[in-house]
Amino acid sequence: MSRVEPKVTRRTLLTIAASASAIGVFPKAFAATGTESGLRPFKFTASKDQLADLNRRVAATRWPDEENVTDDGQGVRLDTIKKLANHWKTHDWRKVEDRINSLPQFLTEIDGLDIHFIHVRSKHDNALPIIITHGWPGSVIEQMKIIKPLTDPTAFGGTEADAFHVVIPSLPGYGFSAKPRDAKWTPPRIAKAWAVLMQRLDYAKYVAQGGDWGNAVTELMAVQEPAGLLGIHTNMAATVPAEITKALAAGTPPSTLTADEKRAYDQLDDFNKNGLGYAIEMNNRPQTLYGIVDSPIGLAAWMLDHDIRSYRMIARSFDGEHEGLTPDDVLDNITLYWLTNTAISSARLYWANAHFPSGGFFDPRGIKIPVAVSAFPDEIYQAPQSWAEKAYPKLIHYNRLPKGGHFAAWEQPELFTSELRAAFKPLRDQI
Repeated sequence: MSRVEPKVTRRTLLTIAASASAIGVFPKAFAATGTESGLRPFKFTASKDQLADLNRRVAATRWPDEENVTDDGQGVRLDTIKKLANHWKTHDWRKVEDRINSLPQFLTEIDGLDIHFIHVRSKHDNALPIIITHGWPGSVIEQMKIIKPLTDPTAFGGTEADAFHVVIPSLPGYGFSAKPRDAKWTPPRIAKAWAVLMQRLDYAKYVAQGGDWGNAVTELMAVQEPAGLLGIHTNMAATVPAEITKALAAGTPPSTLTADEKRAYDQLDDFNKNGLGYAIEMNNRPQTLYGIVDSPIGLAAWMLDHDIRSYRMIARSFDGEHEGLTPDDVLDNITLYWLTNTAISSARLYWANAHFPSGGFFDPRGIKIPVAVSAFPDEIYQAPQSWAEKAYPKLIHYNRLPKGGHFAAWEQPELFTSELRAAFKPLRDQI
């Protein structure tokens, strides 16, 4: 499937990054320098006109009337989105750019598509390579808080034995990766591309991690069992038994559920009834969403309304209650989508998956390699250990966390870092 290119040694990769940075060859926007290796150093700089246009559009928003209920049952509340719009006036995108551009970033063509990725190597030679995949409505910004703790563990309460070399790609059509013109860029195809990427980076053995779409891609990597993949970690596990899926469709929970299983059932039932509006539209008619490409506030509201617990946490942040994400965190990510014009190109992944399906989102996939699960309480559903043990015969780690939700690495980076250290400890002797 993938075009074969010469391997890039670790030394070559580091030399490319260092020399490019030293001579200032990084151009603006999506252009990037070429190298014989097939990896192109990359940086992004939004133009002044782009930022001025964003501010103008936010200021010119045509507001609807207020919801006629007293809760969030009709969607993102007017008061919340107006607070977000007001905060956008003071949001500093240049600071976000500086953080992103301080990291080694590259483009590389895989299967005819330019893939963007962050690649940060640890100073510790025995570090474990890991590829981490974001989801929707996320981006590489989701994982930026965990890069330093993973690559430099001795500065963040760990030891050299906890070190990782970190690779974080942007999904096709998301962020700085190219937008597929081929409609068949599905999770299985992305999984194969990620294996090519790790091979191209000269990582003979590695692990993978993901949540949301990142979980689908990561679990499908595990199903495909590419050479070198030792095991995976998920923070949004696909463990729902077939009988539970049938019960959800019938609307009658089994009477034999344990307390943890009943809680997971109720979470799934609520999401099926109240949380799938965005997914249904993107599954079926993503190109119709012109409004979220034309209006920053329309885009922001669409992205906030992913799942009710995440939305409520974000809404509280705009009321001054910072318990996970801050208003700046939220706008960092939304602004990235806006500036890269990826609202619809990212939505097409839902369409591709619906029209070229690879199994239900939460259905067990028959993974045979080692799997680690971190079950966060405010995820779409908190996977019970009993379901995880059935779904993953080689379950090497399971933990129910006290706090955290859908954007676990972004919301709770310390907990997430600890989970990855513990999850992959059993596999380190294989590198």
